[in-house]
Amino acid sequence: MGILTRRGFLGGVAGAGAVALAPSPAVAQAETATSPRFFGRMFPNLPPFAENTPRVQDALRAMGAPGGLLDAKDPLHEGPVRLITNPELSPGNLDNPFHTAGTTFLGQFIDHDFTFDLSSRLAVPAVPEQSPNTRNPTLSLDSVYGGGPVQSPQLYDSNDKAKFRVESGGLFEDLPRRSDGVAIIGDPRNDENLMIAGLHVAFLLFHNRVVDRLRAQNTPSERVFAEAQRTVVWHYQWIVVHEFLPQIIGFGLTQDVLTHGRRFYRPAQGQHYMPVEFQGACYRFGHSMVRPSYRANLKGDNGQPFFGFIFDPAGEGQQDPVDLRGGRRARRRFIGWQTFFDFGDGQVRPNKRIDTHISTPLFRLPLGAIADGTPPTALPRRNLLRHLTWSLPSGQEVARAMGIPVLDTVSELKEFGFDRSTPLWYYTLREAETLGDGITLAGASARLVGEVFIGLLQLDPDSYLKQQPNWKPTLPSRNAGQFGMVDLLRFARVDPAGRGQ
Repeated sequence: MGILTRRGFLGGVAGAGAVALAPSPAVAQAETATSPRFFGRMFPNLPPFAENTPRVQDALRAMGAPGGLLDAKDPLHEGPVRLITNPELSPGNLDNPFHTAGTTFLGQFIDHDFTFDLSSRLAVPAVPEQSPNTRNPTLSLDSVYGGGPVQSPQLYDSNDKAKFRVESGGLFEDLPRRSDGVAIIGDPRNDENLMIAGLHVAFLLFHNRVVDRLRAQNTPSERVFAEAQRTVVWHYQWIVVHEFLPQIIGFGLTQDVLTHGRRFYRPAQGQHYMPVEFQGACYRFGHSMVRPSYRANLKGDNGQPFFGFIFDPAGEGQQDPVDLRGGRRARRRFIGWQTFFDFGDGQVRPNKRIDTHISTPLFRLPLGAIADGTPPTALPRRNLLRHLTWSLPSGQEVARAMGIPVLDTVSELKEFGFDRSTPLWYYTLREAETLGDGITLAGASARLVGEVFIGLLQLDPDSYLKQQPNWKPTLPSRNAGQFGMVDLLRFARVDPAGRGQ
């Protein structure tokens, strides 16, 4: 038997989405009128997976209930440290040997960059084409840059408008905050937890370091901000295409979409948009990758590692919460990135596999971690009820429309009535679990996610894929012509060496 390599495995897994496609010409060539300012549908002719009735709503709530089918039933009484150091305690949270723990939060950061729904309500039907997307559906970091120094001056250094505001107050960097702790950032969701807040501030510092580099190269002052923004955005887009996408859909499928084109994400007249099949279902696969607890850093808690549950009710109202929720500033509340990305020091932790088991803390979210601040607090319930908001088709119907082999029966959902017409989010998790061994997305959902990512870049007139598809990263990296998250964090000086840890 040959040696299993990451690229070889991911290339093989991707085959489920990269081959055997036989969509009808009508499906493959259809174009839908769309707008970047609103949501839309990739498959407007497919029926909803179920009628929006009280019985269906009750079934979805039961399916996503605490202690129910989706709950990994983590033994939280063991505490955050033991759940990490003794993985056998949580058999529902298996390691992904090809992802590091940071993959989850990079995925969350990306999500906040191109989609934000502030108008629809759970289980209340809405028309996607009339529902605003308050984020620009491009990978342009408007969640970081806001409207720029003129339109969003609160985000920028009052003494140097080309740079972002960055504060501290603990051992290391922090987001700028109001006196009540609310972060002053382009997207409030990027302060939901300590990891996403740390990633946001890393991007602020990354931009500021690029500004310093441009000035050292004698770039004219009137061009510094724009040049820095483009440099940051293009390196970020490179990471998405060459590091993140291969991790979540496989190297083979990523290359297939780039080389042979998109078959299903086909916006009319180049009007890129955010599809509800992606926003409301398939891309929410990342919730399955969240672990119940993490080691935030190695020495922040009085010289000892700071461990915490992702969310813990005991942290409610605490100035320095015991959990990893955002919205607070304290000495130990920073991220030691060597836990989340591989700096070669042996400290990195693996990600959780993509499957139908959701970590128990996600069934009781703090209201502050919910965009509109209203219940339900069980994240799986919220995901499932959103299918009724958008009248989403079943996973089986989407797979059939794409000409991809179908999971005809999802037998464990028979008691809820969804075994042959499965909510697309659950179907996405089941495809990954069944066809991809939890390593990557697979089947219909993998192709859908890959085509949306690459399509948004190809249809953005300012992206590197549109302007210079053969562009290579220009900033210092471990490997010339490449650039990854470890390189970004090192350049931003939030890596262990940059902090002197």
